[in-house]
Amino acid sequence: MWMPLHTAARVIRNGGVIAYPTEGVYGLGCDPRNRSAVERILAIKRRDPAAGLILLGASSEQLTPFVTITAEQRASMEAYWPGPVTFLAPASDRVPDWIRGRHATVAVRVSEHPLARRLAEQAGTPLVSTSANRSGRPAAVNVFQLRRQLGAELDFVVNGACLRPGKASTIIDLASGKKLRD
Repeated sequence: MWMPLHTAARVIRNGGVIAYPTEGVYGLGCDPRNRSAVERILAIKRRDPAAGLILLGASSEQLTPFVTITAEQRASMEAYWPGPVTFLAPASDRVPDWIRGRHATVAVRVSEHPLARRLAEQAGTPLVSTSANRSGRPAAVNVFQLRRQLGAELDFVVNGACLRPGKASTIIDLASGKKLRD
């Protein structure tokens, strides 16, 4: 299992686009600082760039440079992590507009999926994390669905099972505490 993650991490560092299992669905991922890789994910998904994308980190420390939060806010986020909870947090000036979209916030999560966390750790960067599907279509929850829908457009696929197939992560606005998706 380590060899495929090592290969996937190398693909990410070299500007590639991969798919990997998360808590509920397969995700598409790349280095969020690589504009061409992010644009490629948006093209694969046929997603509006203004919508913004999630950053998935191996730890809260890996996500810290991308958010501007207080110690209290960080503690609130860490109470849910690792887990299937994504927070909308104020974006730092290190977050490019191709990640934020039209928002002043950035969506961040520390996944409870061990493969996703190890992948971000080995890549040395948080990963773009967006569902593996064309916009408006169901997200892939297994490798068969993934390959049928997007396989030819990806540079690498990390094989693994989703923890709770089909259940999307909860999204919470950090400033208000309001659940935007449950």
